[in-house]
Amino acid sequence: MSIPTLVVEDVVIKFAGDSGDGMQLTGSQFTNNTALIGNDLSTFPDFPAEIRAPQGTVPGVSGYQLHFSSNRIYTPGDNCDVLVAMNAAALKVNLKTLKPGGIIITDISGFDTKNLRLANYTDGVNPLEDGSLEGYEVHKIDITKLTREALKDIQLGVKEKDRAKNMFVLGFLYWLYNRDLTSTFSFLHDKFGKKADILESNIKALQSGYNYADTVEAFSSRYKVEKAKLPPGKYRSITGNTALTFGLIAAAENSALPLFLGSYPITPASDILHDLSKYKNFGVRTFQAEDEIAAITSAIGAAYGGSLGITTTSGPGMALKTEAMGLAVMLEIPLLIINIQRGGPSTGLPTKTEQSDLLQAYYGRNGECPMPVISASTPSDCFDAVYEAVRIAVQHMTPVIFLSDGYIANGAEPWRYPSSEDLKPIKVNFKKGMAADEGKFMPYQRDENLVRPWAVPGTPGLEHRIGGLEKEDITGNISYDAENHQHMVKVREAKVDMIANHIPLQTLDSGPETGDVLVLGWGSTYGSIKSAVRELQGQGLAVAHAHLRHLRPFPANLGTMLGNYKKILIPEINNGQLIKIIRDKYLVDAVGYNKIKGVPITRTELVTAVKALI
Repeated sequence: MSIPTLVVEDVVIKFAGDSGDGMQLTGSQFTNNTALIGNDLSTFPDFPAEIRAPQGTVPGVSGYQLHFSSNRIYTPGDNCDVLVAMNAAALKVNLKTLKPGGIIITDISGFDTKNLRLANYTDGVNPLEDGSLEGYEVHKIDITKLTREALKDIQLGVKEKDRAKNMFVLGFLYWLYNRDLTSTFSFLHDKFGKKADILESNIKALQSGYNYADTVEAFSSRYKVEKAKLPPGKYRSITGNTALTFGLIAAAENSALPLFLGSYPITPASDILHDLSKYKNFGVRTFQAEDEIAAITSAIGAAYGGSLGITTTSGPGMALKTEAMGLAVMLEIPLLIINIQRGGPSTGLPTKTEQSDLLQAYYGRNGECPMPVISASTPSDCFDAVYEAVRIAVQHMTPVIFLSDGYIANGAEPWRYPSSEDLKPIKVNFKKGMAADEGKFMPYQRDENLVRPWAVPGTPGLEHRIGGLEKEDITGNISYDAENHQHMVKVREAKVDMIANHIPLQTLDSGPETGDVLVLGWGSTYGSIKSAVRELQGQGLAVAHAHLRHLRPFPANLGTMLGNYKKILIPEINNGQLIKIIRDKYLVDAVGYNKIKGVPITRTELVTAVKALI
């Protein structure tokens, strides 16, 4: 019997299971397939904090949420249409996110007595049997048994065969959403081409899941999401850390600077080190240092030597790097410090997202130590935002802090390949030597933007002293003079403030230029704010949205923009950090909306918050 296909506009799927069930791989493969057929998409991988939490427990649940649509979307979705729960713990953690009437696909092998006990269900209670899932469309499948049966002729152990059950699930969903298997076949050949048994087991499991869904007649219909109407161009699915990597390489190429990364591995920033190490053909040099301090000081040395010096980390690493950041500010050299934020303090929530380090970026160093701060808003925006951060660092001879977070870093969305002609030039002006009438080289002689010259060591006639002690104005000699110290503190701050003259004015993302509420955001709240504000505008409310990329200095017109609205709402995934800075600088009575749970703010939450404010 032919099963009808229903065309739907958008779908949210949550893959969830034990950290060894391969849910991240399953989700990323469905994402890649989704990108290939041209849907708009947004993802939210959710990792357990422990490297290997006890199997079957709630802390060990690994999740991957994918929202795909034939329309433009900006978030991974508030609630799911489909929940894949590979065990009892995965169902317990994620059931609250499933829409009423949603589809649940379970592996009943993960709901035996042992798994129910590990998930802390009361003895004798099984959610698949006690009626608690009434109102949902539940599909109870013995995925583990069916996978083993499909692979019975392959010479692998039971554990190795069970690792392929995620491919069975993927095949099942490919059938449900009218997908072709070719892209995943290609991926498996690339990944396991030299391991014949493992390759065969994954391919057979994928095909078996597809065939099982095709023959079991469990669904009254299949589903299809049409291609999204995106601007023309060549697209790929990209995560924030990958986009950031590409942005760094593009900036290095356009500035003709060799790229040096000094880094110490830390979640969720490590992928940048891994990715950049693959591009030695672009002259990229990566150094995995013994600790965070060695990482940043090696990057400072590279910058002093005429390279694009970069270091990457997360919050705990930023704390360790602060003394060296002060050195870079005192030296006035171009340096990029990339902070992929996570929950804190201390080691905090290593795999959970948070906008927790803005105040640290502003103030978290000894002495008066101003540095520009740039943030990315979405995974694909990391390319443009980090390119801008490099431009500011190089052209204004200053270290720059770049802020992303775990949600942006690991999330994915379509990215349209930019053209090299579209990228702003990054002009680098090394001091080449001294003219006959210049006299002795003065390393702190400044131009009209208070920028000192970049003099590469070894250049004849440009010998000069560096170090962390206070500099005498113009000469750079060590100075303990009180008046000079105050002067230099004011000059370093003025140099950062003057960058406002060289960045774009703040624009509205959407909404009226005057109105009832301006929702002001930064970083990864972008998608939720945009979706919520669009919904409110559709209801006729005078609500606007502005999103900040330049956090220090702010765009020159921001104060005027804030004055055009009766109320300002600032949503943040922290306890209120941007709002403190905005209140201090502009003396406006802004209202905060704060969520500190390791997950993004949802569209629905913001719609409610804005209506309450109005």
